[in-house]
Amino acid sequence: MARYPTSDHCDGERFFNPYRKADRSLAELIRWMQTRETVEWPRRVALASHEPPPSSVEPGRVAITFIGHSTFLIRTAHAVFITDPVFTTHAGPFGIMGPRRVRRPGLSPSQLPTMNFVLLSHNHYDHLQPTSLALFEGTPVVTALGVGRHLHRADEEQEGARELDWWGTITIGGAEITCVPAQHFSARTPWDRNKTLWCGFVVRVDGVTIYFAGDSGYSPQFAEIGERCPGIDVALIPIGAYEPRWFMTPAHMNPDEAVRAHLDVGAHVSIGMHFGTFQLTDEGIDEPLEALEAARTEHGVSVEAFRVLEFGESCLF
Repeated sequence: MARYPTSDHCDGERFFNPYRKADRSLAELIRWMQTRETVEWPRRVALASHEPPPSSVEPGRVAITFIGHSTFLIRTAHAVFITDPVFTTHAGPFGIMGPRRVRRPGLSPSQLPTMNFVLLSHNHYDHLQPTSLALFEGTPVVTALGVGRHLHRADEEQEGARELDWWGTITIGGAEITCVPAQHFSARTPWDRNKTLWCGFVVRVDGVTIYFAGDSGYSPQFAEIGERCPGIDVALIPIGAYEPRWFMTPAHMNPDEAVRAHLDVGAHVSIGMHFGTFQLTDEGIDEPLEALEAARTEHGVSVEAFRVLEFGESCLF
């Protein structure tokens, strides 16, 4: 008996991308390791000081705080939630192995308010760390099919993961949360590749629509999201971890593709993420920001329409 519904992205047991394969073969991985031309990152980057996030906002407004990588604190008039919370020192097993964090989180766990829910896009270590998720024990976690097995929560029976397939919707409090497609893959070990789904989310709450893209390569899915989820006020879109292009293109957008995704989804404002925190790929630490500036110019997109927040910085939209 199939574990999951068969669809254009699942055979019943494993998931796949409808448009192009995103994961790479062992031979391709070895080729990348043997030919890497990595730009060295600094060991530590100090953070600028910023005002704490607002404790309340008016209806129809949203406050976004960039904590780091793909972690944002988001507050509307009646909802507070967090995306892909990772507070560990490394983006690998147990949070102590793998790529090392060069910028500390823009907010410490002790500075976080009580959450209404957590959005969890997929199971890669730079997006899912059980010790970080344990900070939100008792808080509903909305995620994609199969990902709940990684939570290891003591309260699983009461407040476990709410797993959704693409285009599935759940309502928590007054927030309508829709799981939307992404072009990516999943794995925690060499033996579980694509046994769980990956996704983004569109959240409609308090008169505001927020799109969190998760992790994704560029694909026609962005245009589909724009058509099926019109009126996106703020989009959170990855701009880093993209070199070398021959290896990373199917799974990670570069800044030019991120700007195209911004245009495809029709967001009023987009904010870049997935950069400058863990050295996952070969580009320099500042290259995504430099390339984003060039991409905005190329596509006629203003700085106000696609911006980047400093770590720990909050902005009201």
